[in-house]
Amino acid sequence: MSKREIALRRAEQLKEAIKDYLQTKDTIPRGMAPAQQEQYRRQKAKILALLGGSEEDWDDYRWQLKNRVSDVEVLRQIIDLAEEEAEAIRQVGKQFRWAVSPYYLALIDPENRYDPVKLQAVPTGAELDTGGKADPMGEEYTNPAGSITRRYPDRVIINVTNQCAMYCRHCQRRRNIGTKDFHTTEKKLAESIAYIGANPEIRDVLLTGGDALMLSDQILDWLLGELQAIPSVDYVRIGTRVLVTMPQRITDSLVEVLRKHPPLYINTQFNHPKEVTPEAQAACSKLVNAGIPLGNQAVLLNGINNDKYVMRLLNQELLKIRVRPYYIFHAKEVVGTKHFNTSIDDGIEIMESLRGYTSGMAIPTYILNAPQGYGKTPLGPQYLLSRGKRSIKIRTWESRVFDYPNEPTADLKQILES
Repeated sequence: MSKREIALRRAEQLKEAIKDYLQTKDTIPRGMAPAQQEQYRRQKAKILALLGGSEEDWDDYRWQLKNRVSDVEVLRQIIDLAEEEAEAIRQVGKQFRWAVSPYYLALIDPENRYDPVKLQAVPTGAELDTGGKADPMGEEYTNPAGSITRRYPDRVIINVTNQCAMYCRHCQRRRNIGTKDFHTTEKKLAESIAYIGANPEIRDVLLTGGDALMLSDQILDWLLGELQAIPSVDYVRIGTRVLVTMPQRITDSLVEVLRKHPPLYINTQFNHPKEVTPEAQAACSKLVNAGIPLGNQAVLLNGINNDKYVMRLLNQELLKIRVRPYYIFHAKEVVGTKHFNTSIDDGIEIMESLRGYTSGMAIPTYILNAPQGYGKTPLGPQYLLSRGKRSIKIRTWESRVFDYPNEPTADLKQILES
């Protein structure tokens, strides 16, 4: 058999390996698809008419924030809700706050009870399950000063607000949402900055909440400037979901503020291909064009993305809008969110279906947060089967098994001087 014949046979094997995905991916709802865009336009028009808004209002994040829907009767005029669904929302609302931006509401298929966007935005009776913990990460026990969370030697979180564009139903910090929006006080922020300055081993600061981009441009400018002035801080990260839930927040003035404070990184949370829309793409482009790298931290959610093809398509769609898949988080045991929890097996199967089947750039790390705030633990399929002093045994993405040499590392100076 010639080399070309061998190559052609191998190419046919590879084509067969991806056939099932190619047959499935077009059945997965996708925000960039023409049919989804048409549905979005219809829902947008319905919401604008209901709320008395204009096209100009729609593009103004302040209007989006002011007009978040948090009343079940208003919601019923936008999407179809059975009476038992509406009653469940009323009951959940007595315990847990909910609010959805008009933009994100427009992404929901109004007739699909199990739409993946709806499930993230609209309460269900499953939230009344009392299982789980309010603070499974033990953040209250890792707060040495101000509004800091410290779980690692060289990096900290500053919790800057409890406000979000939308209150996700799977939120890990729903205990902080309460009944009113509030930003962390300037005094607490100053305490946090002082703590970081007094501990020079801290080189990486993450601003989160809530949603860090709910702060005003002026406060963000001040806070980033104060952190940048600390010699030991190498860079700052911002955690935000507005790229997904209210992309209108990415204004030219905000981008100019962020551009002033490099190196700056932004991590967001797209969980389904339906969320990757032209509006989200435009917001991401503004940030990337300003020199701000974007990463995605998806959460593995039952009934939303715990499917190997959905997650593969999501990661490929993200790369098209210049967002690098970074993490897939295993959902935490948070009170009121247990119906979103999956098995570890779901996550391992997804990781198994990514390696080799798509670009390495589209493969995030699957992360389990250890209980009590003991940090992120990566999980994944095992490709190193055994390790000896002279050889190892590996498994490839196709489950082919090979022995590979594991010779001791030689002394380079001896080699060069011999």
